[in-house]
Amino acid sequence: FSSHVQHVKLSLCVLIILLSSWLANGVASQLTYEVTDPITGKPLQCDRCPPGTFLRASCSSIKERECAPCPQGSFTELWNYIGRCLRCGVCGRNQVVKKECTAISDCQCECKPGYFYSQDYDMCVRHSECPSGQEVLTKGTVTSENTDTVCSVCSEGSFSDISSAHQNCTQHKNCSDAGLQLVLRGSSWHDILTTCFLSDGAEYLKEIIPPFFIHHKMNIKRLRRIVHRLPSEDGRKARETRELNFSELHSRICSWVSSATAAQIQQLPDIVNKMGATGASEKLQSKLNSIQTHLTEHCQSEILSNAILS
Repeated sequence: FSSHVQHVKLSLCVLIILLSSWLANGVASQLTYEVTDPITGKPLQCDRCPPGTFLRASCSSIKERECAPCPQGSFTELWNYIGRCLRCGVCGRNQVVKKECTAISDCQCECKPGYFYSQDYDMCVRHSECPSGQEVLTKGTVTSENTDTVCSVCSEGSFSDISSAHQNCTQHKNCSDAGLQLVLRGSSWHDILTTCFLSDGAEYLKEIIPPFFIHHKMNIKRLRRIVHRLPSEDGRKARETRELNFSELHSRICSWVSSATAAQIQQLPDIVNKMGATGASEKLQSKLNSIQTHLTEHCQSEILSNAILS
């Protein structure tokens, strides 16, 4: 038994020696390179240059190799025998520098705030915005997780009337708490409309026209034609819209709504329909009809009751 143990120990010692020799040779081969001696013509092992430097002149039988530091804007990360340092990288589109380039390491980049790395596009892309009617369940990250925005539909009794990568849904107003009369039920993309002080349903519709055009998406050419044909008090058409983007078009709609008369608001469903957005036109007209019905059925009786009591 003892002879067997000694044999095992001897085998282990031999294995350790061989492994150490192999590792030493591996490390040595990483720190040297082979050249032909220009003087003797024989193979010669030269030392590599350390990180942060490059090989200016190779070794020979009478002199050591000569290394030089990497110039500004270049680097080498490994022991090497290259004739010039590597050029520092440049951060790509929608990226910022996380760590500056040094003589021994390249620069490190990360997506700029509001963006995340998409493997599908192999680049940083903007965090998705949750459309109107939805809220942000989880914000997008720029860290190692590199995740996009996660959205969720607004729960019953709440709404969101904008596209956002940050905003959550808002609760609908409570009519009973405020002593108000419901004019139009709320939805996931607009609040409820209340009170009975106005007689024309178009005045109430004003409140939801801007979010309507955000929620009911249409191509930009059609939206430009609609905005161009919005009626004004002097009968003239809107200013040129061919170069406007979505944000500018929505700003133009908000501006028009703030000054439009009830009669002009009443024309909007027909304008939308003539521009080919039949579905959007019908939804807009349906909202207007619903408001008018509530005004007729509920508000008239309330106004009459108040008049009698007074």
